[in-house]
Amino acid sequence: MIINKESVKYSLNNIKKNKARSILTVLSIFIGIATIFIFVSYGWGLYDYIDEFTSSSSADKLMIMPKGVGMPGLDNTFKLLDDDIRVIENTAGVYGATGTYMGVGEIVQGDSKKYVFVASYDPDLPLMMELSDVEIVEGRDLMVGESGKVVLGYNYLIKDRIFPKAYSLNSKINVQGQDLRIIGFYEKMGNPQDDSNIYVTNDFMSELYPDTELSYGMVIARVDKNNVDGVADRVEEKLRQHRDLDEGKEDFSVQSYAELLESFTVVLDIVIGFIILIAFISIVVSAVNTANTMITSVLERFKEIGILKSIGARNSEIFKIFLFESGFLGFVAGVIGVLVGWGATEIGADILDNLGYGFLSPHYSWVLFVGCIAFATFTGAISGMIPAWRASKINAVDALRYE
Repeated sequence: MIINKESVKYSLNNIKKNKARSILTVLSIFIGIATIFIFVSYGWGLYDYIDEFTSSSSADKLMIMPKGVGMPGLDNTFKLLDDDIRVIENTAGVYGATGTYMGVGEIVQGDSKKYVFVASYDPDLPLMMELSDVEIVEGRDLMVGESGKVVLGYNYLIKDRIFPKAYSLNSKINVQGQDLRIIGFYEKMGNPQDDSNIYVTNDFMSELYPDTELSYGMVIARVDKNNVDGVADRVEEKLRQHRDLDEGKEDFSVQSYAELLESFTVVLDIVIGFIILIAFISIVVSAVNTANTMITSVLERFKEIGILKSIGARNSEIFKIFLFESGFLGFVAGVIGVLVGWGATEIGADILDNLGYGFLSPHYSWVLFVGCIAFATFTGAISGMIPAWRASKINAVDALRYE
């Protein structure tokens, strides 16, 4: 459908003439578009964050966790012990298994006191670190048999993030009343909890918590990545037999890392979908408002339409004029909505990053920009289609007599 230059100029002059009404119409559309842009960009960013963990280093991992009401390792109602690891290691398709202890640690700096998670692992088989594919940014990793030494999360490098003073290599940090030597820092993971973790060896964990009966919060197994599901079933069966449990009454769970991420993705799909639905309802309301604006415009220009028809304007040309006006208002609203949404996500990303939530970063793509503008234009055009059709069907004689 092609519209000539004269009709375009005529439509733009009419939009300019009814400036207040046009601004209100644009306002009602661009708010919905900006909302969609913000939530889609952040949702897309979260999907990117999850995809980063779905790497080759995690594709061959199984996670076995005791059931409980708290964080794994903090609720001792159900336990995983060394004999459970031996059962897992002896299962066909398992190439290695290791456990990690988890606890809450009290850390002190001057008059400030904080509580963070302390996690341990076996440096000979650092499967826990392979899961997140995290690397050392300063110093080195832990070695077998080391006690009194820790590796810290990234936030300890930043002043005022955890404590007023940042920590540095070879300095000491007071954990559980003990001064421990800092030998390394892990790279930024993008969320405050992981970036404030403290890591020690499995052997040293019992020294750090001498009065606590330790049990593994999680056991990680490296398995045949070509048959992860089959190995998971065998591990579950072996552990069930070892713990003398009936099927369906397991006090542990066996899950591949990919399955865990998939469950997160499903929840994320629901949340993002619900938010976009709310924004879409806003767009529908905006479309109704645009249709109302165009109907009012048709009524106000009834006589004008009759004059246009009397001098030779065809029904199709009248239809195009009004359709262009509604579509143009939608286009302008889309451009403004995208710009406002982009500005809001940039400001939000800076704030979240400063708060330590760097993983909540937006994803920008030309598809998102063009898609939002095209959707707004389409919404405007569709909402103006019925008024445009009514305008094109007006009888010229009746219109000229209209008062």
